Amino acid sequence: MPGLPAFCLRPRDLRRGAVLTLAFIAAVGAAAGTGCWDRADALGAAGGGLTAAGMQTPAAAPEAPRESGTADREAVARAAAEAVAEGKSGKKAAQEVVSRSGDRWGMVYDQGEYAAFTDDLDGRWTGVGLWTERRQDGRIDIDKVQPGSPAARAGLRAGDRLLSIDGNAVTGLRVCDVVALLRGEAGTPVVLHLTRDGVDRTETLRREQLHAEPVTVRELPGGITVIKVASFTRGSGEQVRAAVRAAPAGAGFMLDLRGNPGGLVTEAVTAASAFLDGGLVATYDVRGAQRALYASPGGDTARPVVALVDGGTMSAAELVTGALQDRGRAVAVGTRTFGKGSVQMPTQLPDGSVAELTVGTYRTPAGRSLDGNGITPDLAAADGAEERARTVLGGLGVGP
Repeated sequence: MPGLPAFCLRPRDLRRGAVLTLAFIAAVGAAAGTGCWDRADALGAAGGGLTAAGMQTPAAAPEAPRESGTADREAVARAAAEAVAEGKSGKKAAQEVVSRSGDRWGMVYDQGEYAAFTDDLDGRWTGVGLWTERRQDGRIDIDKVQPGSPAARAGLRAGDRLLSIDGNAVTGLRVCDVVALLRGEAGTPVVLHLTRDGVDRTETLRREQLHAEPVTVRELPGGITVIKVASFTRGSGEQVRAAVRAAPAGAGFMLDLRGNPGGLVTEAVTAASAFLDGGLVATYDVRGAQRALYASPGGDTARPVVALVDGGTMSAAELVTGALQDRGRAVAVGTRTFGKGSVQMPTQLPDGSVAELTVGTYRTPAGRSLDGNGITPDLAAADGAEERARTVLGGLGVGP
């Protein structure tokens, strides 16, 4: 894949150089860590995005004409510079400009948030092991608890309502802001006020360095290998390739991308390459300049594949699904995916914060734009999707 840049899971890597990223945007990379999941706002505290290569400075190349719903990069940088000169927050001023622009996926991060996100891309983060979601009425609920985490040891569970963090009320906050409150240095305490079944409780937890395996593999009877990809963090693409190579002869595959919020585009392309012998994975544009992503040659093109998807399948996971579906390598089973396929360009601001502004979209090999549309599965299955997938693989000759 000559010229293919390194990549990321929504917010980007400030310390190691900017990267082309397709990711789940949550102020601190929530999907891989504490979880930035806001179903009240199109399922995300922000969605995912394809971030084009190169950390840009305000003096970068001239802007192409902006489309509606995008922020003016120079206006954002100017607002930040003026705020800093007046002794105010450059990040806050920049975010106000982004918010007024209608750029739904635009976001501004301080250096600490960016650094935390870098850890998320490695599949590690510091927190208490909570994934949260915001409901329609603004309440913040726990969506998932990581086994073995401080939250799990304290007995917290999905469905608990989170009322405050260290005395800060969270109802009505964006999930990314909730994530920022949960983050901190390992070993530091955080006080959570929750309610369950009408009974309030307060728990003091200590943040820990946490880790999650992005790829797990299991075998089902009948020669079916299930490859579950939780997110496309570093190394996940090669783990998918290794799982495909290790599968027994005659096996069929379920590539389970349900609930996958996205991740590094390089990892997504590597994962798609496991089932392709070269060729186009996706195209994308950055301010009108068209670019393409290609699979590596030598993937398995013989054994059948079913991609399991749902409304939590986002960004890089949609890129993989769309590529395999368009290239005739996978039957998609499940429910319509999230529909996030925009390109964000990172810009470093005068105070060191980083603004990510939408500059374009990506398309599948057949030219479909998934942004706002998502992927319609070949076979709809809300409940019992795995069983339907087994039926499909059986029809393709897998099993007894």
